[in-house]
Amino acid sequence: MSYHFTSEAVDDQVVTDVTNLNRFDDEGFSELMTLLFEFLVDPQESSKLISNLEEFAGNRGVGANALKNLVRSILFVFKLSLKKNVSPTHLKDDLKQLGLGEEKATHVSSLWKANYVGLSRTAVAQTLNVNQLVDMEWRFGVTSGSSDMRKVGSTFLQVKFVIDRGSGTENIYMEFTLPQFYSFLHEMEKAKTSLEYFS
Repeated sequence: MSYHFTSEAVDDQVVTDVTNLNRFDDEGFSELMTLLFEFLVDPQESSKLISNLEEFAGNRGVGANALKNLVRSILFVFKLSLKKNVSPTHLKDDLKQLGLGEEKATHVSSLWKANYVGLSRTAVAQTLNVNQLVDMEWRFGVTSGSSDMRKVGSTFLQVKFVIDRGSGTENIYMEFTLPQFYSFLHEMEKAKTSLEYFS
């Protein structure tokens, strides 16, 4: 089978979990999807999602582990769909192929369409958070001795950038002469102005 949200084969567990969503009555399914879309639009509230899912599981008599698997699988589908910019119609088709009933797939498709701007904004924000500058340290120095007499007395600046790569942080070290540093600073101020203009 081919899907719009991925070009790879889909794990059988994902198919089983999506099919198991049919077991919820319409009200329970709608409540679960609302919780998931609220999380997708504002992923900073992950602790809120966890507590809401625990409450949902208790109210609906669903096992916490079973619900966790269902949520993990449907979020997997949603996140890949968002990454591939899947339309609501194509998402509906994919969910039906995965075993979700027509009415439930239509409900998800309408939620997808209604929340698409917020979902896209969140995806862009998460993308921009990778390679984010976390910390910076600098040291100013003057060369006091060198085999090259012309370098004695010259100033330099050593900079350590700590960058968040998404999977961890990385330290990047640079050394600038004073004119190089001022040029770098000028470029950073231009970038800051551009970012402020677009935000």
